[in-house]
Amino acid sequence: MKTKLTEMLGIEYPIVMGAMAWYTDANFVAAICNAGGTGVITSGGRELEWVKDEIRKTKELTDKPFGVNLMLMDPKVDQVADLVCEEKVDFVTLGAGNPVPYFEKLKAAGIKVIPVIPNLKLAKRVEEKGADAIIVEGMEAGGHIGTLTTMAHMTNVIPNVNIPVIMAGGFADGRGVAAALLMGAAGVQIGSKFLVATESPGHPTTKQKIIDATDTDVVVTGYSRGHGVRGLRSRFTDEYLELEISGAPQEDLNKLATGTNRRAAIDGDCDYGLVQVGQSIVPITKEMTVKEIVDEIMQETVETLKSAKNLLV
Repeated sequence: MKTKLTEMLGIEYPIVMGAMAWYTDANFVAAICNAGGTGVITSGGRELEWVKDEIRKTKELTDKPFGVNLMLMDPKVDQVADLVCEEKVDFVTLGAGNPVPYFEKLKAAGIKVIPVIPNLKLAKRVEEKGADAIIVEGMEAGGHIGTLTTMAHMTNVIPNVNIPVIMAGGFADGRGVAAALLMGAAGVQIGSKFLVATESPGHPTTKQKIIDATDTDVVVTGYSRGHGVRGLRSRFTDEYLELEISGAPQEDLNKLATGTNRRAAIDGDCDYGLVQVGQSIVPITKEMTVKEIVDEIMQETVETLKSAKNLLV
């Protein structure tokens, strides 16, 4: 399948496995690359040497393009930017801050820059400054969310920029991918669906928790404070939301939330950890290899696109 994204990155399918803290390491990223999509190594919260090692391991495991995420609020982001330039990764995604100051250095090193943006105004700004593509993430996504839905983003952003748009937030099957492509997207970013993959380093207990969950099990904490985070309901989220609603100081909420992502992802603590997943959780029904997931999604994508003409009378 050819789109602006596949041609820009030199990949087979328009699927990006987004950077997910504590998950997207070399083995996981190489698996999606070898399956025809591409993946992004996470750097936020990780030591610089770990990031370097994972970049080099990924190069050993695949000859396909892959990226690294620059989490712009990370104190070591400048060091990570230098590292990816030295290691000549194919592209970077940038989020949680102003990406523009990093464009010149990254592009001079031959690295494609793909910022994550929350609205049309910023989409136009990064396009003007030289972004190669953008990721537009709707609030249906897992983890940190914005205020606009995926459908609203597709309606507002795609017709008004000329660079490839990668849609994110709520994509878990081929019907969603087909819908995004029909709306003009160049590809999609998928996270939650891959969390339960065989190659995912997530804890088995956490994987099963995701598989067993249904749509009403997903909640958002912190939304009233301007920084919502979506994940599965747990004892932690119940306690957090009770404090949030009661007007507890933000410092108390931050203390309660610290470390909960790792606790769920790595330790398998789904009671006092936060399993960060998006709203489109019903299609996640079993553990599969990354290749099986990609093949299933792309088969359904093609079938859906082929059948679209039947809607016309």
